[in-house]
Amino acid sequence: MSRIGRLPIAIPNGVTVTVTPDNVVTVKGPKGQLTKSMHPAINIAVESNSVIVTRNNDQKENRALHGLTRSLINNMVVGVTEGYKKTLELVGVGYRAQLQGKKLVLNLGFSHPVEINPVEGIDFQLEGANKIHVMGIDKEVVGDVAADIRTWRKPEPYKGKGIKYDNEVIRRKEGKTGKK
Repeated sequence: MSRIGRLPIAIPNGVTVTVTPDNVVTVKGPKGQLTKSMHPAINIAVESNSVIVTRNNDQKENRALHGLTRSLINNMVVGVTEGYKKTLELVGVGYRAQLQGKKLVLNLGFSHPVEINPVEGIDFQLEGANKIHVMGIDKEVVGDVAADIRTWRKPEPYKGKGIKYDNEVIRRKEGKTGKK
């Protein structure tokens, strides 16, 4: 039995979880609504104030899907109640961010500013000119948008310049040494 998959998912007040016969899970909460289609080999049952995820048999694929399905549903419940946030930091001289309406404009040392339009359900928030908060209710989309922003200037190992996650540690390298 999967250690993660067998744990029940508590449904907080104000959140409703519905499961259709073809395993489409819909979670509605104070921050919005998420819908996801799950694998048919996994059974999802909503009991009073919790969600129970079980599997039909112990085949390798079903064992792998058991914990995954439970985690996906739990992420949906957390997303519609609390939401998700990723923080990015711009490190480098002249690197800065600003908001123009809902659009994020980055100056990253290119000859032109980089403009990023938010995906549906994603909000940007700035803290100063060097910290960007990417927020939304879908964990997968928040992570994708943050990763897309980071790809514009990945941190380099010599000076540490670039866009990095707030908790990311950049391994620094020593520069060239002169000849003697």
